[in-house]
Amino acid sequence: MEQRQSRLESTLVLISVIAPLLGTLYAIVLLWNQLVNIGDIAILVGMYMATAFGITIGYHRMLTHRSFEAHPAIRFLLLALGSMAVQGPANVWAATHIKHHATSDTEDDPHSPLAGFFHAHIGWVLAFNEVPNLDQYGKWLRKDRMVQFMSKTMVVWVALGLLIPYLLGGWHGLIWGGLVRIFLNNHVTWSVNSVCHTFGRRTFETSDRSKNNWVVGLLAMGEGWHNNHHAFPRSAFHGLRWWQVDGSAYVIRGLERLGLVWNVYRVPQERLIDPDETGVARYLHTPRPTS
Repeated sequence: MEQRQSRLESTLVLISVIAPLLGTLYAIVLLWNQLVNIGDIAILVGMYMATAFGITIGYHRMLTHRSFEAHPAIRFLLLALGSMAVQGPANVWAATHIKHHATSDTEDDPHSPLAGFFHAHIGWVLAFNEVPNLDQYGKWLRKDRMVQFMSKTMVVWVALGLLIPYLLGGWHGLIWGGLVRIFLNNHVTWSVNSVCHTFGRRTFETSDRSKNNWVVGLLAMGEGWHNNHHAFPRSAFHGLRWWQVDGSAYVIRGLERLGLVWNVYRVPQERLIDPDETGVARYLHTPRPTS
């Protein structure tokens, strides 16, 4: 039974990687032949941003790091959008990321660049690695009824994430807002694992190779400020300077003002700046917290 389930999961992973790639190649042909209109692009952008926020705000900052608490309706919406991104059930995604922080850039890291850039980017997905033990990485996930429900019904939300663009734009809507969107979502998210542990600048001294990369920061709704994140994992905001664009942080602040999220964790200002003799504030090079 377990072997059959493992084969099923492996098949689903292959489909989630190959189908968006083929859809994107077909979309390039459509674009080359000028068979794309503004509506197709609008569906792509809208679905991309919605599901990207589902991953960055819902799966990552809210669920994995518990950076804030949210109204049940907002929590449900964020987890549904995250599920539509086709990056796995909420509980498995969170447990994998928790393990990444606990073992970052070591042999036990689920997507360590020590095994090569390709492995850190997509190889770890294709390797069908064993799911992290939820009792060790995120025990509270088992007790969260909403998380368990969303994880068990993920295929429903994936299907809805394909149905919505189809209803909005027909087959072209499905291609752009479905397959191309999944392709972009996946590779931008995986770039945080590969690019942001290989290329960029380090602001904080941490025990891993995490780096800030502004390009990934823009594309991944703020996730590219990865060295900041590894220095302060629980922070709801990854962009710690005004010029570090963090789309997810702006949405969280907006929801906070509306009273829809609360207990938003912020890094104390004294841990971020240290005025030097000229009075100019600069970052403190602080070791990453172990907790």
